[in-house]
Amino acid sequence: MPTRTNVTASSRVWPVLRTRGPLLVDEVRVWWLSLDLETQSVNRLAGLLSDDELNRAARFHLRRDAIRFVVSRAALRTGLAECLGVEPRAVGLQYGAHGKPELAAPFDQIDLQFNASRSASLAIYAMTKQRRVGVDIERLRPLSDLDEIAEHVFSPREREALSQLPPAHRHEAFFNCWTRKEAYVKAIGSGFSHPLERFSVSLVPGAPARLEDAQDHPAEVGRWSLTALAPAPGYAAALAIEGRAARLVCARWQEPAR
Repeated sequence: MPTRTNVTASSRVWPVLRTRGPLLVDEVRVWWLSLDLETQSVNRLAGLLSDDELNRAARFHLRRDAIRFVVSRAALRTGLAECLGVEPRAVGLQYGAHGKPELAAPFDQIDLQFNASRSASLAIYAMTKQRRVGVDIERLRPLSDLDEIAEHVFSPREREALSQLPPAHRHEAFFNCWTRKEAYVKAIGSGFSHPLERFSVSLVPGAPARLEDAQDHPAEVGRWSLTALAPAPGYAAALAIEGRAARLVCARWQEPAR
């Protein structure tokens, strides 16, 4: 897991992930990786997956998608295994009502919370204890229907803030908003069944990430912390954490030693 060196979440260069051991109560670990590895590495990482995961990988039509699934799940298992003190393949995983992976018995009694997200060739993970957590990553790209999407999923407050930005900053602002909203709904466990237009997040490039209002549950604003992440150029990412006090440790995952 990450080294003891803390880096700012906006750092362009995150240190390489190292063995860390048990997760501290006030700690949030975040790590990212490229999912495109060579065949030899992918075959070795496949040995860390469960039989169900290997069967799922075999059902992908495109080899690229199968590779990315294997690598992403191996990275998740190694991170969880480090905190649980077991081998990666022994980690029991199941899926919640909205398809969110979670620990299965007996590991579900430890109150270890985690979340993961993928976009194009990158994946990002977040892990903590005794608090809910959500993370999201998106590749920055031009969107011809940006305004149409915003009209359907952004709050009036967010749409107003987006409309006031110069054209050169609107795509970055859009993905800032998107990742922060998705990280939040993933953290609360409702996914996109939650009405996205009923709460607002900050989106202006360079401004602090925050939950600005929650129309149905105003107290949520003081209950959640949002952090903008910059794991790699060309991507926007965000972290949502329940509560305020958290020691954020960011790192870049690398393939475990042979």
